[in-house]
Amino acid sequence: MPDTAQMPFNTTRVRTLTDLRSAVAALRDGGRTVGFVPTMGALHDGHIALVRHAKSLCDTVVVSIFVNPLQFAPTEDLDRYPRDEAGDVARLQAVGCDLVYLPTPDVLYPKGFVSRIEMTGPALGLETDFRPQFFSGVATVVSKLFNQVRPGVAVFGEKDFQQLAVVRAMVRDFDMGIDIVGMPTVREPDGLALSSRNAYLSAEERAIAPNLHTALEAIRDGKTTIDEAKAGLVAAGFGQIDYIALRDADTLGEVTGDTRARRLLAALWLGKTRLIDNIAA
Repeated sequence: MPDTAQMPFNTTRVRTLTDLRSAVAALRDGGRTVGFVPTMGALHDGHIALVRHAKSLCDTVVVSIFVNPLQFAPTEDLDRYPRDEAGDVARLQAVGCDLVYLPTPDVLYPKGFVSRIEMTGPALGLETDFRPQFFSGVATVVSKLFNQVRPGVAVFGEKDFQQLAVVRAMVRDFDMGIDIVGMPTVREPDGLALSSRNAYLSAEERAIAPNLHTALEAIRDGKTTIDEAKAGLVAAGFGQIDYIALRDADTLGEVTGDTRARRLLAALWLGKTRLIDNIAA
């Protein structure tokens, strides 16, 4: 049964598909619209901004918290990814989230689960050059969550810009009928994009991290080239640079004469932490 330890704004927690569908049906009673924000937890102000925006667009809001094993390679941080269910639920209560879905892996991927979604188009290159399993895992879990929650609107952050493009393509290609809304990246005052993985940064690394956003702005403004920015970031203390690339913002393909909007995207390592960021260019 749902955990209805009723909290402010009548937030309810559910963990099974049966309870989820029952709770969502109640939310839809009377024709109310349902917005959805999928997360992996360790919520920060960027996530909360997504929930607030979903609330502004819909009558009710569902948030999922699930650390998805399909999008992690064996060498990545699945086991140590930040988790704080109690803190996350408290933050969601405070902003009036109606329903929190907390499935375990066996709920999303029960015994005998054998299916995967493989994406091309905007999924090619950038992240998949370094994390080839990533967008198959993302597309698979997001499609499952969409089928389980069946929202009218889903809100994602632009910090994961390539992920947003992949989700939009999947929803379009499979005629899911969900409005995918992107929200601008929420940043610290010094420009660092909010991320759950920022918790991995040491104090020294945290002081260096804002150089990434500064470098992207300098490239955008024509003050430096991509190669010069890479050299400057290494000099500042960054390690491996996976990519800094200028792409078509609509397709994530190479920029051409037909490109209407451009996006500058980056992923690089600072100590043991991989940071990603992007800005309109």
